[in-house]
Amino acid sequence: MSRTATCVWRADAALVLALDEHLGPPVDSYLNGAQTWITDDGPGGEALEWRLHPVAGYRLPRELSHYDLWEEIVGALSAGADPDALALGAERRTLRSVWDGLECYAAYGDDLEPAPLAQAATAAIDRAPDAVGLVDHDRIGTAWEDARGATSIVEMVFAELKSTT
Repeated sequence: MSRTATCVWRADAALVLALDEHLGPPVDSYLNGAQTWITDDGPGGEALEWRLHPVAGYRLPRELSHYDLWEEIVGALSAGADPDALALGAERRTLRSVWDGLECYAAYGDDLEPAPLAQAATAAIDRAPDAVGLVDHDRIGTAWEDARGATSIVEMVFAELKSTT
């Protein structure tokens, strides 16, 4: 079993706006709702992957492409929209009906320790993670794929971190 140092945050409006302020637009947006950034501000200049995970059972709001999702939500939140009543395409949705949380880990499988990763991640987005530790990404990814996205990656990460503390 391979375990990876990971930081995780629950999604909220302040987190999304911090990501936009500090990391800018994602480098990739996926059909499953995930948003991804790669930065070089890890411990010792290591590359970090930041992944904003979709909720379990995620579905894209009607009339939006997965490439437009980030800009629509950030634009609405920046304009003061209520995160519990976002106008997304032809729908009203809550922020928490789109994204569950953010995860940060070494981008290319580099071996990092949890504490220095947490320090670097906190400095990068000016917000401490809700939990830090080692997780088995292979096991979590397989469980998510087996459930066809009907389970929460973020909740599995939190559960694994809780079970190892």
